[in-house]
Amino acid sequence: MITSARIEAMDLTGLKVMVIDDSNTIRRSAEIFLTNSGCQVLLAEDGFDALAKIADHHPDVIFVDIMMPRLDGYQTCALIKKNPQLAATPVIMLSSKDGLFDRARGRMVGSDEYLTKPFTKDSLLKAVATHAARKAGTGL
Repeated sequence: MITSARIEAMDLTGLKVMVIDDSNTIRRSAEIFLTNSGCQVLLAEDGFDALAKIADHHPDVIFVDIMMPRLDGYQTCALIKKNPQLAATPVIMLSSKDGLFDRARGRMVGSDEYLTKPFTKDSLLKAVATHAARKAGTGL
């Protein structure tokens, strides 16, 4: 188990993390937490906005809100995971809903984790550290 002290000690410097959420408050909160931990942060308001940025920047970890206009989080995650160049990129679903159905649907479209909003700094950074390490093959 990763403790708060261990999260603080982790070097997340240089990791590219994308946050896709239609809430400006959520995007800005995540941006502050991640930037203060050394991450390079990419922001998107919805799935359409995100897909172009993902193709250009190839983030290491992607957080995606479920409930968004135009292209929701499930659709966005499915499109990311269907792309062979992006399939290994960890996608973490963000939602204010914490139901079993929502979690199961996230898994069905390929999400790697499900984080409930409002998230804490520790939960956000733990998710980044865990999935970036898995993607790099180092584990924790």
